[in-house]
Amino acid sequence: QVHLVESGGGLVQSGGSLRLSCTASVPIVSFNTVGWYRQAPGKRRELVAAITRGGSTNYAESVKGRFTISSDNAKNTVYLQMNSLKPEDTAVYYCNMGVVGSAYWGKGTLITVSS
Repeated sequence: QVHLVESGGGLVQSGGSLRLSCTASVPIVSFNTVGWYRQAPGKRRELVAAITRGGSTNYAESVKGRFTISSDNAKNTVYLQMNSLKPEDTAVYYCNMGVVGSAYWGKGTLITVSS
């Protein structure tokens, strides 16, 4: 069974930085895509960033140039480096790992950006 454990959330001031980590209980090379989603209060869950097994990345327009996704296969971990954080980045951030026909989610970690 796949378990994803996120860490690194918290409270940060506008303009600050945080790094999220998500460690899987299985090798992340097992997945086609690993990434991060977020859900703000009253809004739908949205893709923040994703990285494929081949190393291609995809970012939401709102985070391009500020967030960077990376992975460490040896540690079965995916990271999200978030710089220049804004109050509108406040949300619960979820790790996601997927293969064709299956998707796995972490429990989420809250990030609050104060103005």
